Amino acid sequence: MTTTTVYTGIPARGAREKLRALGAPLAVVAGAGVCCVAVWVGDPTTPGGFLPVCPTKALLGIDCPGCGGMRMAYSVMHGNIPAALHYNAVSFVFMLLFVWSMAAWTLGRLRGRAMNSWLHWRWTPLAFSVVFVVWFVVRNLPFAPFTGLHV
Repeated sequence: MTTTTVYTGIPARGAREKLRALGAPLAVVAGAGVCCVAVWVGDPTTPGGFLPVCPTKALLGIDCPGCGGMRMAYSVMHGNIPAALHYNAVSFVFMLLFVWSMAAWTLGRLRGRAMNSWLHWRWTPLAFSVVFVVWFVVRNLPFAPFTGLHV
């Protein structure tokens, strides 16, 4: 068995090459699927389930940037986008960016060359960091209208 790199510049041809190219993206999708099943079964919108509570919320009593993420995912899986945005709007946007990244990665592996996505932009780390910090601060402000962001 020979090992070659995925990004050769030559598109994957034949069933074996395509399966090899799709192996890693399919593994990520399978892992995400397992997580979605756990969130679906666990129903984080109902207290007392087997899903863990956010440690930041439990220990410090404040909402971390990811608080409400599982409830957001649960709402998306049930088609309730307004509830998903209420639980965690930033995680919702990140989920959309993740889907874009997965599509670009998968297409790149099939085409044999890296595809451009938001992860390759020069300002992505800075923008992500600023959004992360601002969301953390804003959703914990103790006065209106920011109290509506608490979950």
